[in-house]
Amino acid sequence: MDTKITDIKVILTAPEGINLIVVKVETNQDGLYGLGCATFAYRHVAVKCVIEEYLKPLLVGKSAEKIEELWQLMHQNAYWRNGPIENNAISGVDMALWDIKGKMANMPLYQLFGGKCREGVPIYRHADGKDLNELCENIQKYKEQGITHIRCQNGGYGGSGYGKAPANSPNGALDGIYLDSKKYMRDTLKLFDGIRSKIGFDIALCHDVHERLKPIEAIKFACELEQYDLFFLEDAISLEEGEWIRQLRAKTTIPLAQGELFNNPYEWKTLITDRLIDYIRVHISQIGGITAGRKLQIFAEQFGVRTAWHGPGDMSPLGHAANIHIDLAAPNFGVQEWSGTEPPNFVIQELKGPREALLDVFPGLPEYKNGYVYANDKPGLGVDINEAEAAKYPCENTVTTWTQTRRIDGTLNTP
Repeated sequence: MDTKITDIKVILTAPEGINLIVVKVETNQDGLYGLGCATFAYRHVAVKCVIEEYLKPLLVGKSAEKIEELWQLMHQNAYWRNGPIENNAISGVDMALWDIKGKMANMPLYQLFGGKCREGVPIYRHADGKDLNELCENIQKYKEQGITHIRCQNGGYGGSGYGKAPANSPNGALDGIYLDSKKYMRDTLKLFDGIRSKIGFDIALCHDVHERLKPIEAIKFACELEQYDLFFLEDAISLEEGEWIRQLRAKTTIPLAQGELFNNPYEWKTLITDRLIDYIRVHISQIGGITAGRKLQIFAEQFGVRTAWHGPGDMSPLGHAANIHIDLAAPNFGVQEWSGTEPPNFVIQELKGPREALLDVFPGLPEYKNGYVYANDKPGLGVDINEAEAAKYPCENTVTTWTQTRRIDGTLNTP
């Protein structure tokens, strides 16, 4: 009997104070359902609407086994394509269909992707601190946990917290997160000099510019960072200034990671085929889920570009599990960003709720042990949801402030 979709539900939950969106696809097979991540934390109401009002009527009654057919149907149905709200909505359904496929095969998803290339997935964590000593203490803490790759930042992404404009801004400048790019670059270079002096070169360090520099500043910054032997420099240039990456590549030998804001294949196609980046950093639900992510991983493999999937706190454990299953089977895997139950989102959101409530809501979260993350061997994604626990942590619909980054003159800057 063909496995038909009988219902599609959206479950909203925020066990750590971060809005998460989960899609549950139910079938006509007794007890068979799939779960997927559709998390767009800052537009969760819009994603929920697209799934419930447009995708559900489109898909109920169709075969849950035809993942590619259904992905293309969802992708093309609204005529205009590749927007973040639509892509995240598609991702929720797509991951749930893969989860169902794995359960039908009685296999974890990495088996359907060709089997393991590695037994565990090496990860990187984020370290920050109010000064060099505190940052180095945090690096040491992660080293003792077996972590070999660490992203180091100086006060988040170098700006202030959200608030009033600084004294050197124009009268009447609006509230925001104010960034002095020259000071950020000076402070960060001094920071890496201090880190390497104190802890040496035996640990891989990363840094995320988060698109907050102008391209010519980013080129100068990357060249000056070379001496500190970074594992990669992330999002040095904004998506809107993408043509400058070719010039950045020509000027520096520092490995480049790019892509957590990508929505459309045309945003990464040339970067990969012309080998302008070393690591693709895509947020898997942002491009439409596992179907799109697997195609991108295999495409990047042909050109020697490695994966470093975005793995922040504003992604559900189902999204993290999807990353890990692809990582386990990908020859061109590079490193995996990992938040676990301690997402470093103080820059973006203030965490709240009981510590490790995420585990109560999402049993089966991939497990961290001594530098590596392991998927469990349950069929599908291996992650379930406790809907009663999820209901204890409702999402909040508030004005997003962390994206209101401004230059000293008050002009908005990409966040």
